[in-house]
Amino acid sequence: MGIRKPAWLEALYNQKFFQACTIHENSKKNEKNICCLDCCISICPHCVHIHRFHRLLQVRRYVYHDVVRLEDLERLIDCSNVQAYTINSAKVVFIKKRPQNRQFKGSGNFCTSCDRSLQEPFIHCSLGCKVDFVLNHYRDLTPFLRVCKTLQLGPDFILPNDTWDDDITNETPHSTIVDSDDPMSSGSGSFGSEPMSIMCTGFVRKKRSGLYTCERFSSKVHSEEDMATSMSRRKGIPQRSPMC
Repeated sequence: MGIRKPAWLEALYNQKFFQACTIHENSKKNEKNICCLDCCISICPHCVHIHRFHRLLQVRRYVYHDVVRLEDLERLIDCSNVQAYTINSAKVVFIKKRPQNRQFKGSGNFCTSCDRSLQEPFIHCSLGCKVDFVLNHYRDLTPFLRVCKTLQLGPDFILPNDTWDDDITNETPHSTIVDSDDPMSSGSGSFGSEPMSIMCTGFVRKKRSGLYTCERFSSKVHSEEDMATSMSRRKGIPQRSPMC
């Protein structure tokens, strides 16, 4: 690869995030805060179902700058010597350089590109600063890249409620499935004398992830004769005491 950067890294650095998605401009929560590393584009939560089999990296916002979780980024590239910050109990790393107007003066570590004051032992304030440092000194980014075939959004990422509705409506609806050995039982008006189990299949939406899962449950349906008997059941006629 030499001095060239991988396509996903170029996209992460150049794509615009936290802007309204033009495909879902009329939807709520349509800010593009996800980077599809396979398509090299920024997408919004409503686009996730189209890219659900791709590597997805969530982009967050911290002090008006784009950041990503250190845990996710380390699966893609070596992030050693890059200073991380803590947001909501998660460590994040800045994506782009953050140059400051005045040059750093004083003791301690400072960024190799931005002259920003850093904590020890860090020497890079962002991913972009480290990439530039590696290319300038080693002219090869390959040893720092890591093989990552799958990367999904974290469990704290909440998808909109209508994200998966299109996939569900496009499938053939099978909300109820009747399991029986008798091929005529599903078309007959009578169920026979034995109780029969009806297996129902439904899609259940996970509250936090927005994903649909298929769950099956069974309920027993008794025969028409048993149902009629239970419906017409009455209390017995009270017996009068004999007259004295």
